[in-house]
Amino acid sequence: MSKIDTNRPFLPVRIAVMTVSDTRTLETDTSGQALVSRLEAAGHILADRAIVSDDVAKIAAKLKSWIADPTVDVVITSGGTGVTGRDVTPEAFDTVLEKRIEGFGELFRMLSYKKIGTSTIQSRALAGVAQGTYLFALPGSTGAVKDGWDDILLFQLDSRHRPCNFVELMPRLREGLKEGGHHD
Repeated sequence: MSKIDTNRPFLPVRIAVMTVSDTRTLETDTSGQALVSRLEAAGHILADRAIVSDDVAKIAAKLKSWIADPTVDVVITSGGTGVTGRDVTPEAFDTVLEKRIEGFGELFRMLSYKKIGTSTIQSRALAGVAQGTYLFALPGSTGAVKDGWDDILLFQLDSRHRPCNFVELMPRLREGLKEGGHHD
């Protein structure tokens, strides 16, 4: 299971947090605040935070700006991963992802099943990589955000986690990319 090797150094990562919502504000964004509190408590750096409406083009534009920003290592979104007409976060991710991390969504739903049963099937949580930046899409509920962070991201974004973690791969994420971020 998850093991932290205290002989290894902790390497903080710079994380941007996006809440996808037509109705939330910074004051009412409990899921976004839960993410910010958790990432900072873990020793990471909040690189940026935004609330973006449920619109593929707007979500994709913000993702692209963070992907292009060398001060952002990781993007975590909250919201828009369901199956209703307004839930378009996965579609926005599809416009920017170069590689999917299939196991993230599968693991999230497996862990979520233990808490909410078959209702987890309504989540389209996903993850991937674009131009060396990790992207994670979580459901919008505060409980789902806490589960995604506490049960998966807390460990995979900790450079001390064994047997492996996402942080140790960061220097190699851009392999095969030409200047300007395009594949060979």
